[in-house]
Amino acid sequence: MSNGYLALVLHAHLPYVRHPEYDDFLEEDWLYEAITETYLPLLQVLWRLADENVPFKLTMSLTPTLCSMLRDPLLQDRYVRYIERAIELARKELDRTRNDSRLNELARMYLERFITCRNLYVDGWKRDIVSAFAQLQERGVLEIITCAATHGFLPLMANFPEAVRAQIHIARDHYRECFGRDPVGIWLPECGFVPGLDRVLQEVNIRWFIMDSHGLMFGNPRPRYAIYAPVFTPSGVAAFARDRESSKQVWSAEHGYPGDPAYRDFYRDIGFDLSHDYLKPFLPPDGTRKFTGIKYHRITGRTHDKDLYNRIWAMAAADSHAGNFMWNRAQQLKHLSEHSNLDPIVVSPFDAELFGHWWFEGPEFLNWFIRKSAYDQQEFQLTSPTKYLADHNTLQLVVPSASSWGHKGYWEVWLDDSNSWIYPHLHAAARRMTELAREKKDTTDALTDRALKQLARELLLAQSSDWAFLMKTGTARDYATKRSKDHLLRFTRLYDMIRCNDIDGKFLANCEWRDNIFPNLDWRYYA
Repeated sequence: MSNGYLALVLHAHLPYVRHPEYDDFLEEDWLYEAITETYLPLLQVLWRLADENVPFKLTMSLTPTLCSMLRDPLLQDRYVRYIERAIELARKELDRTRNDSRLNELARMYLERFITCRNLYVDGWKRDIVSAFAQLQERGVLEIITCAATHGFLPLMANFPEAVRAQIHIARDHYRECFGRDPVGIWLPECGFVPGLDRVLQEVNIRWFIMDSHGLMFGNPRPRYAIYAPVFTPSGVAAFARDRESSKQVWSAEHGYPGDPAYRDFYRDIGFDLSHDYLKPFLPPDGTRKFTGIKYHRITGRTHDKDLYNRIWAMAAADSHAGNFMWNRAQQLKHLSEHSNLDPIVVSPFDAELFGHWWFEGPEFLNWFIRKSAYDQQEFQLTSPTKYLADHNTLQLVVPSASSWGHKGYWEVWLDDSNSWIYPHLHAAARRMTELAREKKDTTDALTDRALKQLARELLLAQSSDWAFLMKTGTARDYATKRSKDHLLRFTRLYDMIRCNDIDGKFLANCEWRDNIFPNLDWRYYA
């Protein structure tokens, strides 16, 4: 008999990066790498599990920005070009390493993987990854949830409720376009919550969200079952808390499974190891070195002198770690059930890109863990938060505390000396957007309507939490700064045009061409 439930939740998100003004743009590779290393491998695993009738439930967010990029014809074409370049490079590597059997075997592995990705993407799923995930939802094994429209960090918009409301309502509308139904759950960007946010979620009939553990533990009153049962907020929306014990075992590079020396090293890539002349046909026009996806070494300490990757050893480690993770969850839930009169649930949320991109063997780990959980134990069942709520509809009423899953648990990552300069501008733009939306809400002029749509797009894209995060970490700081400034400058110019009733159609068309996200956006949500 089951002692409780485990809900695995994967958060699939990337910032909106689309540059039609360039033939080749380095940061677009973030999407192409994720398709190759995470989304296609996860689809392979999940479809195989479903086809073999393995009983399981998995929850996954596909954010509006990610879905928009995955469905964009320009980016779809560019991904095909990217994967065909990867195939060409792998063929070249097969020839270069022909006299080294170990390297040659690895080069062949990458060539086969890249060819499989291309065939799955082009022939198997007809370039439509979103529909491939949607079909798994229709089969009842995957629940897809939404996120705020552009992953804006909502607690730092709390003084501008119209901006928060627009982020949620536009996300709901976009989910309808992608999946033909309304979302039931939401991944709040960075798990950021402030009291009152649940009322906005209730407006669009979202039934639950995930928050960090301290956000629930510091709630009022204290939750009777700690983080191992959801609670209802005052608006009736349920809050599930992240279990740090299970999460740390998977995501921690130092203390978790991904740091095992048998696994592939992420950073040692031939794009930085081999000569520039050899790589030149596969690098950007300016010759900037970049990741190629071909990595020959395993994690063997913090040293440049690393041993070659051994796929058999890595698969054995993933199998062992999947069994260990299953055993730990079984013991955890057995202990919890002995001290509770309510079926406990452990919620383990992760960034989806951990599985495959950062942790190369992650999809195989997930595959074996799901299979072992289905057939090798009886202590817990895999479930989704929605299914748990359907079976447990009487819960404690709690007002959760302000919180996030960022460093130290609050806003420090997205608000410090490196990025605080953006917020006065974002707040001014939110105020102006609301002002114009109220003033123009009855307009019937087509050009004004287009301009207001684009005004909202520029604001939404400027609000992405990714830019502040990249500024804080120093990863792609210059790009994040430029994106923030560009969107705010275009917003200001469009605002002045609408305010003066003198809209430059050519400039507007150029903005629409650059940033075509949310073609059916309803700017009146700001009113």
